[in-house]
Amino acid sequence: MKKVFVGVLTVAISFVFTFAVAEANPKYKIGIVDFQKVLLTSSPGKLATEEMEKEGKKMEADVKSREDEILELQKKLERESLVMGKEKTEEKQRELRIKANDFKSLKASYVKKFKQIQAQHFNRIKNEVLKLTAEMGKKEGYSLILEKNEGGIMYIDDAVDITDKVIKLYNKTAVSN
Repeated sequence: MKKVFVGVLTVAISFVFTFAVAEANPKYKIGIVDFQKVLLTSSPGKLATEEMEKEGKKMEADVKSREDEILELQKKLERESLVMGKEKTEEKQRELRIKANDFKSLKASYVKKFKQIQAQHFNRIKNEVLKLTAEMGKKEGYSLILEKNEGGIMYIDDAVDITDKVIKLYNKTAVSN
Protein backbone atom coordinates (compact mmCIF):
# COMPACT_ATOMS: atom_id res chain seq x y z
CA MET A 1 0.00 0.00 0.00
CA LYS A 2 2.81 2.37 0.94
CA LYS A 3 4.64 1.56 -2.31
CA VAL A 4 1.53 2.38 -4.34
CA PHE A 5 1.08 5.67 -2.47
CA VAL A 6 4.72 6.63 -3.05
CA GLY A 7 4.41 5.72 -6.74
CA VAL A 8 1.22 7.77 -7.17
CA LEU A 9 2.75 10.69 -5.28
CA THR A 10 5.89 10.52 -7.46
CA VAL A 11 3.83 10.56 -10.64
CA ALA A 12 1.66 13.43 -9.39
CA ILE A 13 4.66 15.53 -8.40
CA SER A 14 6.38 14.71 -11.69
CA PHE A 15 3.36 15.83 -13.69
CA VAL A 16 2.85 19.01 -11.68
CA PHE A 17 6.53 19.86 -12.01
CA THR A 18 6.57 18.90 -15.68
CA PHE A 19 3.55 21.01 -16.58
CA ALA A 20 4.87 23.97 -14.59
CA VAL A 21 8.22 23.73 -16.39
CA ALA A 22 6.60 23.06 -19.76
CA GLU A 23 4.41 26.13 -19.41
CA ALA A 24 7.38 28.31 -18.50
CA ASN A 25 9.59 26.88 -21.23
CA PRO A 26 7.78 25.06 -24.09
CA LYS A 27 10.98 23.45 -25.41
CA TYR A 28 10.73 20.56 -22.95
CA LYS A 29 9.77 17.20 -24.42
CA ILE A 30 8.28 14.40 -22.33
CA GLY A 31 8.22 10.68 -23.11
CA ILE A 32 6.55 7.65 -21.56
CA VAL A 33 7.88 4.07 -21.82
CA ASP A 34 5.81 0.97 -21.05
CA PHE A 35 8.52 -1.39 -19.78
CA GLN A 36 6.09 -4.33 -19.55
CA LYS A 37 5.35 -3.97 -23.25
CA VAL A 38 9.10 -3.85 -23.96
CA LEU A 39 9.52 -7.11 -22.05
CA LEU A 40 6.69 -8.83 -23.91
CA THR A 41 7.20 -7.57 -27.45
CA SER A 42 10.90 -6.85 -27.96
CA SER A 43 13.17 -9.46 -29.52
CA PRO A 44 15.41 -9.70 -26.43
CA GLY A 45 12.28 -9.96 -24.26
CA LYS A 46 10.83 -12.75 -26.38
CA LEU A 47 14.18 -14.56 -26.42
CA ALA A 48 14.44 -14.31 -22.62
CA THR A 49 10.88 -15.64 -22.30
CA GLU A 50 11.71 -18.60 -24.55
CA GLU A 51 14.85 -19.37 -22.54
CA MET A 52 12.91 -19.20 -19.27
CA GLU A 53 10.16 -21.45 -20.64
CA LYS A 54 12.75 -23.97 -21.88
CA GLU A 55 14.49 -24.05 -18.48
CA GLY A 56 11.13 -24.21 -16.70
CA LYS A 57 10.02 -27.20 -18.78
CA LYS A 58 13.24 -29.06 -17.96
CA MET A 59 12.70 -28.46 -14.26
CA GLU A 60 9.03 -29.39 -14.52
CA ALA A 61 9.88 -32.67 -16.32
CA ASP A 62 12.42 -33.58 -13.62
CA VAL A 63 9.92 -32.79 -10.85
CA LYS A 64 7.20 -34.83 -12.57
CA SER A 65 9.58 -37.78 -13.03
CA ARG A 66 10.58 -37.78 -9.39
CA GLU A 67 6.98 -37.36 -8.26
CA ASP A 68 5.95 -40.38 -10.35
CA GLU A 69 8.82 -42.37 -8.83
CA ILE A 70 7.64 -41.54 -5.29
CA LEU A 71 4.03 -42.42 -6.12
CA GLU A 72 5.17 -45.75 -7.59
CA LEU A 73 7.21 -46.52 -4.45
CA GLN A 74 4.21 -45.64 -2.30
CA LYS A 75 1.94 -47.99 -4.26
CA LYS A 76 4.55 -50.75 -4.10
CA LEU A 77 4.89 -50.31 -0.35
CA GLU A 78 1.12 -50.49 0.12
CA ARG A 79 0.95 -53.72 -1.91
CA GLU A 80 3.92 -55.39 -0.24
CA SER A 81 3.39 -54.20 3.32
CA LEU A 82 1.00 -57.08 4.01
CA VAL A 83 3.63 -59.70 3.20
CA MET A 84 6.69 -57.87 4.62
CA GLY A 85 7.66 -57.95 8.23
CA LYS A 86 7.19 -54.97 10.52
CA GLU A 87 10.88 -53.97 10.42
CA LYS A 88 11.06 -54.17 6.63
CA THR A 89 7.84 -52.13 6.28
CA GLU A 90 9.17 -49.43 8.63
CA GLU A 91 12.45 -49.33 6.70
CA LYS A 92 10.61 -48.90 3.38
CA GLN A 93 8.39 -46.19 4.92
CA ARG A 94 11.48 -44.37 6.14
CA GLU A 95 13.04 -44.57 2.66
CA LEU A 96 9.81 -43.21 1.18
CA ARG A 97 9.78 -40.28 3.66
CA ILE A 98 13.40 -39.48 2.80
CA LYS A 99 12.59 -39.49 -0.92
CA ALA A 100 9.52 -37.31 -0.29
CA ASN A 101 11.60 -34.81 1.69
CA ASP A 102 14.28 -34.80 -1.02
CA PHE A 103 11.52 -34.18 -3.55
CA LYS A 104 10.19 -31.19 -1.58
CA SER A 105 13.71 -29.78 -1.30
CA LEU A 106 14.31 -30.23 -5.02
CA LYS A 107 11.02 -28.57 -5.86
CA ALA A 108 11.83 -25.59 -3.60
CA SER A 109 15.32 -25.40 -5.12
CA TYR A 110 13.87 -25.30 -8.63
CA VAL A 111 11.42 -22.54 -7.67
CA LYS A 112 14.28 -20.50 -6.23
CA LYS A 113 16.50 -21.16 -9.27
CA PHE A 114 13.70 -20.19 -11.66
CA LYS A 115 13.09 -16.93 -9.79
CA GLN A 116 16.82 -16.18 -10.03
CA ILE A 117 16.76 -16.83 -13.77
CA GLN A 118 13.76 -14.53 -14.15
CA ALA A 119 15.48 -11.81 -12.12
CA GLN A 120 18.67 -12.10 -14.17
CA HIS A 121 16.79 -11.70 -17.46
CA PHE A 122 14.61 -8.90 -16.09
CA ASN A 123 17.56 -6.96 -14.67
CA ARG A 124 19.62 -7.39 -17.82
CA ILE A 125 16.79 -6.14 -20.02
CA LYS A 126 15.93 -3.33 -17.61
CA ASN A 127 19.53 -2.08 -17.59
CA GLU A 128 19.76 -2.26 -21.37
CA VAL A 129 16.46 -0.38 -21.78
CA LEU A 130 17.47 2.26 -19.25
CA LYS A 131 20.75 2.86 -21.07
CA LEU A 132 19.02 2.96 -24.44
CA THR A 133 16.31 5.30 -23.15
CA ALA A 134 18.87 7.70 -21.69
CA GLU A 135 20.80 7.74 -24.99
CA MET A 136 17.60 8.28 -26.96
CA GLY A 137 16.48 10.99 -24.55
CA LYS A 138 19.70 12.91 -25.05
CA LYS A 139 19.79 12.36 -28.82
CA GLU A 140 16.15 13.31 -29.46
CA GLY A 141 15.97 16.17 -26.97
CA TYR A 142 13.68 14.69 -24.34
CA SER A 143 13.62 16.51 -21.02
CA LEU A 144 11.82 13.77 -19.10
CA ILE A 145 11.04 10.12 -19.78
CA LEU A 146 8.78 8.23 -17.37
CA GLU A 147 8.01 4.53 -17.08
CA LYS A 148 4.28 4.06 -17.71
CA ASN A 149 3.41 1.43 -15.09
CA GLU A 150 5.75 2.33 -12.23
CA GLY A 151 5.94 6.06 -12.75
CA GLY A 152 9.69 5.89 -12.29
CA ILE A 153 11.86 8.36 -14.11
CA MET A 154 13.96 6.57 -16.74
CA TYR A 155 15.77 9.66 -18.02
CA ILE A 156 15.77 13.30 -17.04
CA ASP A 157 17.54 16.18 -18.70
CA ASP A 158 20.08 17.83 -16.40
CA ALA A 159 18.33 21.17 -16.89
CA VAL A 160 15.22 19.78 -15.18
CA ASP A 161 17.09 18.05 -12.35
CA ILE A 162 17.01 20.20 -9.21
CA THR A 163 18.68 17.65 -6.94
CA ASP A 164 21.80 19.78 -6.38
CA LYS A 165 19.68 22.77 -5.34
CA VAL A 166 17.71 20.59 -2.91
CA ILE A 167 20.95 19.20 -1.44
CA LYS A 168 22.36 22.71 -0.93
CA LEU A 169 19.13 23.88 0.71
CA TYR A 170 18.95 20.76 2.85
CA ASN A 171 22.58 21.14 3.95
CA LYS A 172 21.98 24.81 4.77
CA THR A 173 18.86 23.90 6.78
CA ALA A 174 20.67 21.09 8.61
CA VAL A 175 23.56 23.37 9.62
CA SER A 176 21.26 26.05 11.08
CA ASN A 177 19.34 23.52 13.23
